[in-house]
Amino acid sequence: MAGRAAPTARRVRLGAELRKLRERAGMTTTQAAALLGTSSGQLSNIEVARFGVSAERVRVAARAYSCTDQALIEALVALTGERRGGWWEEYRDRLPARLLDLAEIEHHGVSLRAASGLHIPALLQTAEHAREVHRQAVPAMSPPEIEHRVSYGIKRQDVLYRDGAVPYRAVVHEAALRMRFGGPETARNQLRHLLELGEYPHVSIRVVPFTVTDYPGSGQSVSYVQGSVPALDTAQLDQAHGPAFVESAAQLEQYRLLFDRLEAVALPGPESRDLIQALVRES
Repeated sequence: MAGRAAPTARRVRLGAELRKLRERAGMTTTQAAALLGTSSGQLSNIEVARFGVSAERVRVAARAYSCTDQALIEALVALTGERRGGWWEEYRDRLPARLLDLAEIEHHGVSLRAASGLHIPALLQTAEHAREVHRQAVPAMSPPEIEHRVSYGIKRQDVLYRDGAVPYRAVVHEAALRMRFGGPETARNQLRHLLELGEYPHVSIRVVPFTVTDYPGSGQSVSYVQGSVPALDTAQLDQAHGPAFVESAAQLEQYRLLFDRLEAVALPGPESRDLIQALVRES
């Protein structure tokens, strides 16, 4: 099978998980390829997502690697089913591939969490707020790139509005709410937007106030996408060069604990809403 120029994030994850299963079984690519009836070169290409793989081949590999976790096997089989990319593909030549991967991962997640110190989480930003954030980026972005990022960001937010939208829980520091990107009107509209989103039953927005002295994570911006099984969860860290993804089980556990600690120090939902309303009145 010919390899795609730009493999989907799901195919990349599938290849990585198959490699993990092989390594846990203590097999080299040569040994595994012999059991699977293929070449070591083709197996390597599957593991790095140059080539796709069929559902049947995934099941055969799981048996060869002595994997008995049926939920994981079915989740990996499901990753073989979608060959085409989604709406994010229209940005393939306009934005970094990692941003497109993020949209794809969120699109297929079963729940989403976000935490942020100085910025409103991207899925909660208004277009005006996002435009001002991008305009002040270093190194500077061109006006067309800014507009591409803004339109991409708004389309990402469809995960909150579509039919069957998944649960979304955000923890935002009060500092982010007091930032006035774009001036008072833009900031006020952003706060009102948070209040509107908070009315959705599947959306939770909680605030860590300035009065809290124990602030886990030191304000780093991170999101967490729950997969169909825990092994397919993904944490995403905002970094200067773009999003970085975390997929190792040990690190994912640390980020789940981080979110639990953040929610433990954040105001309850009603009190968070009261604080946001107070900031609207102040602005």
